[in-house]
Amino acid sequence: MLKGIPKILSPELLKVLCEMGHGDRLLIADGNFPASEIPKGVPVIRMDGHGICEVMEAILQLYPLDTYVQNPVIMMEVMAGDTVETPIWNEYKKIIASADARGEETIVHVERFNFYKEVQKAYAVICTSEAALYANIMLQKGVV
Repeated sequence: MLKGIPKILSPELLKVLCEMGHGDRLLIADGNFPASEIPKGVPVIRMDGHGICEVMEAILQLYPLDTYVQNPVIMMEVMAGDTVETPIWNEYKKIIASADARGEETIVHVERFNFYKEVQKAYAVICTSEAALYANIMLQKGVV
């Protein structure tokens, strides 16, 4: 047990976060994310029973966002013609703003299939039970 470490962060996840270097990306996937899009050999950490907001809030206490790129936060945009509401995005903005002074300026939304291409660059993937649609989010690590 360590002091100051959010209890939701497992030893396995802490190890991966420590191994990651500047510019490495971490995907926090919702419950609908297709496993076929996760590159072979990429560490997958299961966080079943948890939502993305609580996971991201804990991670951003330890994990700086990259300040050398304009958009260290990548999200999937809503598909054209889809009428899905995305209230979770407002929660993401609050969490990011509490961790990084740039706030929502750090976020870029990319088309679904381009998002999957970006996932191919992920260092690790966290699989959650998040039920919100279009909730996948990728964080690019900065320097401490």
